[in-house]
Amino acid sequence: MTRTPKTIRGGVAGAAVATLLLSAPLALPASAKPDPGFTTARGQVFKVNPVQSSGDQTLTDQRDSADAVEDFHYDTVPLRNVDGSGYLRGDWVVVKSSTGSPAYSSRGRYIYDRSQDQFEQVMGYFWVNQAQEYLQSLGFGVEGSGLRGIVDEPFTVKINQYGGDNSYQTDKPFRIRLGKGGVDDAEDAEVIVHEYGHAVHADQVEGYGQSLDAGAIGESFGDYFAVTVGLDAAEQYTWPVLAPEACVMDWDATSYTTTVPHCLRRLDRNLTLKDRRNQVHFDGMIWSRALWDIRADYQALGMTSRDWDTTLIASQFDYAADTSFQDAAKATWQLALDRNGEAAAAAVKQRFAERGIKFS
Repeated sequence: MTRTPKTIRGGVAGAAVATLLLSAPLALPASAKPDPGFTTARGQVFKVNPVQSSGDQTLTDQRDSADAVEDFHYDTVPLRNVDGSGYLRGDWVVVKSSTGSPAYSSRGRYIYDRSQDQFEQVMGYFWVNQAQEYLQSLGFGVEGSGLRGIVDEPFTVKINQYGGDNSYQTDKPFRIRLGKGGVDDAEDAEVIVHEYGHAVHADQVEGYGQSLDAGAIGESFGDYFAVTVGLDAAEQYTWPVLAPEACVMDWDATSYTTTVPHCLRRLDRNLTLKDRRNQVHFDGMIWSRALWDIRADYQALGMTSRDWDTTLIASQFDYAADTSFQDAAKATWQLALDRNGEAAAAAVKQRFAERGIKFS
């Protein structure tokens, strides 16, 4: 079966789900309160996801069983920018959950396994914070960089807030709701970061997504951003990457795909405009292939994937809310020319042209 994560931006659907109840914070004795100034904690997360870090395509959910995933699939990592409350709240993330008790620690240790509801809360906090830190590491919102901040505010992450195996993002206010069923969505970092990628677009361009092409680019960027943030984190924390890099949401996809490797979508499908189905998730893979190939081109030219990511993300400020593939590609090319030079711009233009996306 093929699952298609959706993005809802406001409107009736967003209002309808806003009535879901959240677990209230527990009353705590004074002795359980954390020390003031508590800004970095430690938490246990997956190394992006268990399939990617192990290469084991036989892993299955087994109803959230801890035994389904061995200890080596986890890592204990810093949870930065927490607010000192003892809950998973901070400068860039506020975690809420509809099931179980909110994760709390007066000592700054959030060590859970996947059989516990709080594990997904830790995943939500860590990976949204990681995505925001990645944007800042590229210069977005950093003084003197000339690059505007993106989603530079606390971002609400709601765990198991959708009564099915699906996730989506809304804005006004920004938040993502991560679904449950099969492999719960918050167990796969690429699902979390994909949805945050929609918030990136929505913050850059008011009302983004008002055409079929814009919607496809949005899904494509969410996939690409999920992969690039995950690969950067794997390098930062020295995690293995043993599944195809271009495969998106490997662990989540084990619940509803039979082909191996398990992928919800891929960044390297050989698709062009002639293959389009007028469906944003499928058509987005046309745009994804161009982004993935340009990434390699930048490296071949002596630059880095981070150089490309900076140009790509910065160019999105110039996309129209109802952009076409052609107009968005031209905006990306123009910024590549301005920032990275003629050779980089030529690679951008060529890779889009290979997908059938041409501009003058």
